[in-house]
Amino acid sequence: MSSEPTRSVTKRPNPSELRSMLGANLRQLSSQATSISALCRDLGINRTQYNRYLAGESFPRPDVLHRICSYFEVDARILLEPVEQIENSSSGLLTDPAITEYFSGASRKLEETEFPSGFYRFARRSFMEDQKYVQGLIYVFRRGNNTFLKGFEAKDAMSQQGLPTDPSTREFRGAILPQEDGIGALVSRKGSTTTSFNYLARIPSFENNFWVGYVTRTVREAVAGRRVERLVYEHLGSDTHKVLTAARQSGFCDQDGLRPYHKNLLKIGEAFA
Repeated sequence: MSSEPTRSVTKRPNPSELRSMLGANLRQLSSQATSISALCRDLGINRTQYNRYLAGESFPRPDVLHRICSYFEVDARILLEPVEQIENSSSGLLTDPAITEYFSGASRKLEETEFPSGFYRFARRSFMEDQKYVQGLIYVFRRGNNTFLKGFEAKDAMSQQGLPTDPSTREFRGAILPQEDGIGALVSRKGSTTTSFNYLARIPSFENNFWVGYVTRTVREAVAGRRVERLVYEHLGSDTHKVLTAARQSGFCDQDGLRPYHKNLLKIGEAFA
């Protein structure tokens, strides 16, 4: 009598394992947020309920899970695999074999001592209006050996271009690359609708917390306004008072609305423009 071939049986994860995996992945993804309360507001999820997801005690409805996946730009594999495996298995533009040795593979790790994680206040002159300046807030974070930034365009700047001013449209993110004497950043809004390049180098200061350089924007030569402006970054770290103050001051201002040190550094740049 011939024996039947053995059929391999794949073990299906039980609900408890799914909740546990989701909770672990959400804890890691949520660590990039400024705060859990702010994250819950962005997601439109009750804080208490979200804490239950984080603890692996509860499971979101399909529509809520879709909202979470869309926000963090992951897929439903966060129920089954550690988020690191999901990220490492995805192929992106900068990790394509055609250029990986030039952008990713050969790029050394950017150390915290060179460009620390945390919040930064930035300032530059408006590309369009000589007497106007833009102030804003960005957040620098690390994932593995890579360093990234994220922030939001000023509402006034978006409305002037006839663009929506909702947070999703205004959000930008960037990849930060170590340079020979400073850092470079490729920054874009979602879908690469706009892209800019930032270069910054640390300058001597009392707290050693200022970086100065320039930002370029990708527009046609015939478009009104300038394409390059001097840029100043001030590291705020996680000082809540400084961060909230910078957030309230974000947007357009005149020269008197700039912080004194920012104003001086930008004026030096104008002299060489």
